[in-house]
Amino acid sequence: MEGADTIDLSREGPIAVITLNRPQVRNAIDLAAAHRLAAAVDAVEADPAIRVAIITGAGEVAFSAGADLRARARGEGRAVIAPHGFAGFVRRPRRKPFIAVVNGFAVGGGLEIALACELVVAAPHASFSLPEPMRGLIAGGDCLPSVFRRLPPALAWEVALAGRRLTAEEALTAGMVNRVAPDALGAAREMARAVIVGAPRAIEGTIALARRLMAAAPPDYDALAERTQAALMATADAAEAARAFAEKRAPVWTDA
Repeated sequence: MEGADTIDLSREGPIAVITLNRPQVRNAIDLAAAHRLAAAVDAVEADPAIRVAIITGAGEVAFSAGADLRARARGEGRAVIAPHGFAGFVRRPRRKPFIAVVNGFAVGGGLEIALACELVVAAPHASFSLPEPMRGLIAGGDCLPSVFRRLPPALAWEVALAGRRLTAEEALTAGMVNRVAPDALGAAREMARAVIVGAPRAIEGTIALARRLMAAAPPDYDALAERTQAALMATADAAEAARAFAEKRAPVWTDA
């Protein structure tokens, strides 16, 4: 509901549903929300009765707008929980499969959360984009590696550099999402039931092996990304981008 500011966790038998419930900020993640999301994932992982988790956003406008730039404009630090990355989720080792239900736009860190899930279901009006350069930053963490793993290079460059926003159908055609469905949450439940047919330890082992196969970033990537992001966050342009977003205007770049 409007004005809510929670991370909701509900259970439907062996399926858990985590809802990013911050509709007043398009389900963006600040540091407090990151800790709540991390706690919800911990609860899912600790409950032997839960086999699959679904993560979605409240409402029909946004899955998540990524990092809460209004919080950044107030001087709050990044919504990163070491060693688990953005939102306390994207790098958290998990034994159970997660399905992202993208029910609106997935922007920046919101896209990173979606692509950190094993499976992605999108509503027809969903969209996917990386606007970080337009906000004076880079798409840090696992965002760029995930996009370049899931998309053809030519399309990935356009998303990363030019802010190209992919529609749900474009993302499906390119292989970024598994399915597009008018009832995306219902389609995700159907997918979850199909996963549950498998043996729990076999599913766990498959996830562990597949994640090792997909870990293609070079050893120095994290350190370079952190140095680059830290340098950018110290610039006048990064501060201007946060102010401009909070004031709903175009930024005026000053750094060369």
